[in-house]
Amino acid sequence: MSWNRIVFILLLTIGFVSTHAYAKELMTINEDELIIRGVLADEYKAYESSYQIYKKLFDNTGEEVYLFKETTAALYSRNHIVESIGRLKLWDKRYPNKLEVRRLLIPLYLTDGQVKNASIEAAYLLEQSTDLIDLDLASNSFLYAGNFKRALELLSKIYETVPRENILLRMTAIMDEFTGERKKAIQLLETQRRMNIVSTDVYARLLLLYQKEQDIDGILETYKALYAQDDNEQYLDKIIDSYMYKKDLDGAITFLEIDKNKNHILYELYKVKKHFSKALALVDRLYKKDKNAKWIAEKGVLIFENAKDKDDKKMIKSVLSYFEQAYKLGNDDSIYLNYYGYTLIDKEVDIKKGMHIIQDALLQQPNNTYYLDSLAWGYYKENNCPKAYKLMKRVVDEEGLNEPEIIEHWNAIRQCK
Repeated sequence: MSWNRIVFILLLTIGFVSTHAYAKELMTINEDELIIRGVLADEYKAYESSYQIYKKLFDNTGEEVYLFKETTAALYSRNHIVESIGRLKLWDKRYPNKLEVRRLLIPLYLTDGQVKNASIEAAYLLEQSTDLIDLDLASNSFLYAGNFKRALELLSKIYETVPRENILLRMTAIMDEFTGERKKAIQLLETQRRMNIVSTDVYARLLLLYQKEQDIDGILETYKALYAQDDNEQYLDKIIDSYMYKKDLDGAITFLEIDKNKNHILYELYKVKKHFSKALALVDRLYKKDKNAKWIAEKGVLIFENAKDKDDKKMIKSVLSYFEQAYKLGNDDSIYLNYYGYTLIDKEVDIKKGMHIIQDALLQQPNNTYYLDSLAWGYYKENNCPKAYKLMKRVVDEEGLNEPEIIEHWNAIRQCK
């Protein structure tokens, strides 16, 4: 029979033949073909077929290897569990003290919910073997039985010998959830992270534990390490979020000055911290990158804010030229219109033009008290006291007298005649 023919028959068997009919069919097939079918069934993860094949092979030959393969297939299929336990125990009576029987009985008992019997087999296995695979297997029994310290002790022995990541993740899960050793779990994970290239699973576990500990510094450093390993923008965003949560603007600035991938955020931080000289050095680069006219308007803002003498005529002329240039290039954002218009009014360069620009800003945000304040100041500069007072009273009623500029304007307008 050709190999392709065998595969075709196997696939037909897996897909269309009932378990009973398939078991009956196996009665007529010789051992060599059964072995081939068993290998193919394992390869295609057809574990029910695999179970039937190896069961037949064991019944025909009595060879131990087929019993163990039969039992393994039962575990994978999560079927025939009780029957497999019985067949293994019969084999154990004939040939006692075989470790492979213990190794198979433990997961079979656990699958069937016989946790006590699994623990008994695990204890026996540990008396006979110190192999790492047996320590690992036994740890599962103690974990299911609620003996978390014993399970952790076995996993720790494995990890000391072979510091594998998957063992560490199991250990730290137990330490976090069951043994109250979260800080120690963090230390182990951090050691693994610093000494090895680790998967994102380790970082995810660290982040989870730091979150439970409400350790924002730990979260920040973990995201930094993740970002160093993989310059994914979402990690950079989390780093910035962490700095903001800590209210550590200086730390965020230092980080972003090195990273240079979020210059627009760095720019805003410079403004918040009043680092206007640094912001000026950055704003040209931002404009060069995207040609957005808002950066030209921003440059006008920065020049004014950075000036020591706010009444310097040359400086004011420069500021207004940047606003005008941005406006001509299509930037009509109400924030910049208000800044532009107010400068024209306050510095008495062109009060009427300034008021017209403020009214354009109010078309976008009719109830913005900052814009209403600017317009009230324009009426005051024109000596239109009633209109100035009406608008300014509305501003004060809504905002109160909490800002120096509002206080200054309100006091001046109230005395306007």
